[in-house]
Amino acid sequence: MSAVAEAVELKNKGNAAIAKKDWREAVRYYDKAIELDPTQAVFYSNRAHSHIKLESYGFAISDATKAIELDPSYIKAYYRRAISHLAITKQKEALKDFRTVCKMAPNDKDAKLKLQECEKIVRRMDFLKAIELGDPPSAAEGLDLNTMAVEPDYTGVRLGDEMTKEFVEDMIQRFKDGKKLPKKYAFQIVLMAKAIFMTEPTMPEVKIEEGQTLTVCGDTHGQYFDLLEIFNRNGYPTESHMYLFNGDFVDRGSWSTEIALLLFTYKCLYPKSFFLNRGNHETDDMNRVYGFEGECKAKYSERMFKLFSEAFSALPLATLIGGKYLVLHGGLFSDDKITLKDIRDYDRHRQRQPGQEGLMMEMLWTDPQSLPGRGPSKRGVGLMFGPDVTKRFCENNGLEAIIRSHEVRMGGYEVEHDGRCITVFSAPNYVDSSGNKGAYINIGPDYKLQHNVFDAVPHPDIKPMAYAQSPLTSMMM
Repeated sequence: MSAVAEAVELKNKGNAAIAKKDWREAVRYYDKAIELDPTQAVFYSNRAHSHIKLESYGFAISDATKAIELDPSYIKAYYRRAISHLAITKQKEALKDFRTVCKMAPNDKDAKLKLQECEKIVRRMDFLKAIELGDPPSAAEGLDLNTMAVEPDYTGVRLGDEMTKEFVEDMIQRFKDGKKLPKKYAFQIVLMAKAIFMTEPTMPEVKIEEGQTLTVCGDTHGQYFDLLEIFNRNGYPTESHMYLFNGDFVDRGSWSTEIALLLFTYKCLYPKSFFLNRGNHETDDMNRVYGFEGECKAKYSERMFKLFSEAFSALPLATLIGGKYLVLHGGLFSDDKITLKDIRDYDRHRQRQPGQEGLMMEMLWTDPQSLPGRGPSKRGVGLMFGPDVTKRFCENNGLEAIIRSHEVRMGGYEVEHDGRCITVFSAPNYVDSSGNKGAYINIGPDYKLQHNVFDAVPHPDIKPMAYAQSPLTSMMM
């Protein structure tokens, strides 16, 4: 068989893997096909599709661009590049590709609809940027909780000036039953939690004493019933059973307000033993694309989203456990000179959003790679860091390992970089389609890591990103 024919066979196997939603296997087949015949646009375009499903949007943009270079008339490649740009909130780049598609296929009604939808997104982003103030007033301004009434049909436990275990337990059941909180209580919880976050350092430092356990959880992404499965299996938070949630509480899953409110209530109940790190989805631009803003508006109000936004911007960026483990959402840095002291000293309140560069962006966005050194981000934001980077950082800062989240792991967690980089992801069967396990890590006073794996549990029939405000978002899933 010739190399060209073998490449076509590998491409067909990649297509079959796509049909089975085995995106990683599909990428492997397309990799081999491209090695044998790097001249076929379809190989790159199909691999771009698989990278989109894996949220490797930077790789998808690169592949789609290569496909376009090989065949400037290949419409699917323009589509895939546009969707990838949308996914990393580069809407104007996406708009260029949708316009190209419409020029190439002027009678394609679906292409016109996608172009119109993208134009709407760009107009909205431009409008928000135009009205953005350097230091806008708080959404809490003019909000008088003392005069706000609780809805008369609310029959749950009342919330006073302090959080109570009874209120939290009642709220958990209300959310399971598909009910909401009164707006007054929802506002109150977010404001109470934000006040605590504002008192915390950028990197809280936690010690685990005798009789205590700390559980580290990764992304939960609005999968409320899977979050409860963690608590049901592992125990609910107490002063002696501490928890650390490592960002990305919201977006994609359609119970994001429920998760955010529950985590915030536990923070209010146990401020010294329940910890939250910020993730890249605790940011305005991601929330506008991936559903949280729409969910807040649908279930509560626009003001609710703005209050959450302010609370998210106050979240710590990392947590140091026993001086041994640095827990942060994304990963390490573009500069080997960055130390724990730089994180301690970083004033996270100077900028509410992480932007496209700098320390905060890297802490929320970077990913590990198997190759040494640093490389371009597969996501199109941040960078990738190799085992040598992790080794130097841990040795320079006296750490055993970093614990991060930010990426689906099919087994729920993965230990990489000679044991110095651990990824934990706590949203099983992510977006109801990935088939992955969820995981969490228990750490006792001996600071040994105990990895625990669990499966997704059933949930009411509400699809992921049900509250996303653009139909284009369905193409990112």
